[in-house]
Amino acid sequence: MPVQFNHTIVEAQDRDATADFLVDLLGLEPAGTYGPFRVVELSNGVSLDVIQAGRPVRAQHYAFLVSEEEFDKIWARIKDRRLTFWADPLHRQPGRINTNDGGRGLYWADPNGHNLEIITRPYGG
Repeated sequence: MPVQFNHTIVEAQDRDATADFLVDLLGLEPAGTYGPFRVVELSNGVSLDVIQAGRPVRAQHYAFLVSEEEFDKIWARIKDRRLTFWADPLHRQPGRINTNDGGRGLYWADPNGHNLEIITRPYGG
């Protein structure tokens, strides 16, 4: 079997609220529970395993490759919730999306300050 990415751990100040936020915004099935984790399953078999942090959370970056249709749905949910979004990872272009590599992309923050991204084309594609 070739090497495949399986899961990563996402630290959160509130494990359940973070898992629910991700599921809701990304339009995914409800997160399950496995030991201390809330498991957010992505469609390609990779999971984000959300754990309650016992200390301040260090913000990370998580990017999701989505279809054009899913992009529109996620973007609509972001706007419906009045979340701030940016066209760039340094958050210098608020309220805009990018068209890098012939696709569309945007960034927004989760409740822990993690920098989330959706793109419709892989970078360099």
